Amino acid sequence: MKYTKITDLKKHDGKSVTVRGFVKQVRDLKSIQFLIVRDITESVQVTVFKTPENAELNAKIAALTQESSVIVTGKVHVDAFVKLNGVELLAADAVCVNLADNNLPLDLTDFNESNRDLRLDWRFLDLRSKEHQLIFKVQTTAEAAMRDFWRKNDFIEIHSPKLMGNPSESGAELFSLDYFGRTAYLSQSPQFYKQMAIAAGFERVFEVGPVFRADPSSTNRHATEFTGLDAEIAWINSHEDVMKNEEEWIAYFLAAVKKKHGEEIKAVFNREVVVPALPFPRLTMEQAKEVIREKGYEVPASTKGDLDPPAERLLGAWAMEKYGHEFVFVKDYPAAVRPFYHMRHEKNPGLTKSFDLLWNGIEITTGAQREHRYDIVTAQAREKGLHLEPIQSYLNCFRFGCPPHGGFGVGLARILMNLLGYANLREVAFIHRGQDRLFP
Repeated sequence: MKYTKITDLKKHDGKSVTVRGFVKQVRDLKSIQFLIVRDITESVQVTVFKTPENAELNAKIAALTQESSVIVTGKVHVDAFVKLNGVELLAADAVCVNLADNNLPLDLTDFNESNRDLRLDWRFLDLRSKEHQLIFKVQTTAEAAMRDFWRKNDFIEIHSPKLMGNPSESGAELFSLDYFGRTAYLSQSPQFYKQMAIAAGFERVFEVGPVFRADPSSTNRHATEFTGLDAEIAWINSHEDVMKNEEEWIAYFLAAVKKKHGEEIKAVFNREVVVPALPFPRLTMEQAKEVIREKGYEVPASTKGDLDPPAERLLGAWAMEKYGHEFVFVKDYPAAVRPFYHMRHEKNPGLTKSFDLLWNGIEITTGAQREHRYDIVTAQAREKGLHLEPIQSYLNCFRFGCPPHGGFGVGLARILMNLLGYANLREVAFIHRGQDRLFP
């Protein structure tokens, strides 16, 4: 049987069609029945008159419950007086495919902070909303465009292992597990493997895959498992080359999202998709701290030279005020707050050739030029107090002519948060994982 998408019904005025979806609402009145049916594209009013001829159909409609799955056949009637999108379906038949329990565990029209835990417990129902389904349509378009950019620019896709014999970033925030009598760790990042690919001569690589962080934070932008977007580029001159590549990538996928979903995002989320101008504003860490001080805030000493969320929000506001720009790079972070494999400035070894990218005052990216010289990266590892033996297979990558390179990593959920205006990444992750959530 051929099915028609509800969003396409107006193209079939006067014709008999079949639609399928979930029952959003049933109104059983004295002489008429109204049924609202919702599919992935839109909702439609199904109208059934109470007549002797319709007695069997009337009984079927009366027995339906909210969120039951149904197949409805009827004649399309386009009429401007129909409040729901100016079209209705005059039903000739309805089949209940699966009758929903009459006691829904949550109100599908009630989306707020206070009931989020309940909604996450019943995530499959929560995701039936038009808003949430649009999130994942946008995600699909964005990821396709990201890959399209990388493919057009000669990147090779890799899939790195997620079980590791040693930490990929540091000894903190690690999930460990028994691995045939030994300890293994869930990968915090594909960082080491991206660099191995560069050492292998791949020149440009990317990966889209899961990242695991044993982070006890329960903030609105942290998760213990998330989808990471990572890229690495060889033969660069500095971290400026990496920033240039990333901003071009972002502008590319945002243009694709705006083209396909811009109007719907504005209608559903009241959010304008802005394709950013290039290049993005840039600040050194010292310049950033001066901007922050001018705004009356002092970054706490506990950050040890890094930025905290209030400082990042101030810098986001500054970029918008000064440049009308949603993005700003902060570069040249102190070596004390960066990993051992970040390259340091020749004239100031206390600073790294690294950066963070802030979008609307939220950090979405960490990137850098990597140290590709064996003797220097080994010395920097020792300086950080690392034992070399566990990471020797990684260090070996730099013994045989590894070219200069750099890259970045981004969290997909933080991109969606900023793009769609959500304040909490739990809303934009398909299934959230945090320290208090392992189900569903």
